[in-house]
Amino acid sequence: MSDLIFKVHGESASPAKFIAKARNFKLIIDEPEDLGGTDEYANPVEYLLAGLAGCVNVVGHLVAKELGFTINSLKIEVEGNINPDTLFGTSNKERAGFKEISLKLIPETEASIEILVSWLKIVQERCPVKDNLLNVTPVSLEVEKQYAI
Repeated sequence: MSDLIFKVHGESASPAKFIAKARNFKLIIDEPEDLGGTDEYANPVEYLLAGLAGCVNVVGHLVAKELGFTINSLKIEVEGNINPDTLFGTSNKERAGFKEISLKLIPETEASIEILVSWLKIVQERCPVKDNLLNVTPVSLEVEKQYAI
């Protein structure tokens, strides 16, 4: 199978608000009030955590089907901690990103705990978002000046 290409584009609505489009969907990113936003939408790192949970959800159901069991419902809890000093430029002693992310899956299923342990191992191996968080992915940034007319 050839590579799948995913694209997002958007525009800044304020210093703390970004409106993105992904396919036919609008994603609005904001910050809490104490970080300069209006607290109307999730912030970028919350979207990252939600993206991880969403990916694990998709892969989890796919793998459960392959292993021959049904997930009646799946609760996912995910959290991460960040030291904001690098973000705000007060220190560069720690990285800007999450120090750690933890994710807990709580499936309602008839599958045994032994099957769920195997299931979790496969889900971890096949989740693209988890792979991107664990491994170095080249990211290039560039700037293009737009001239006022």
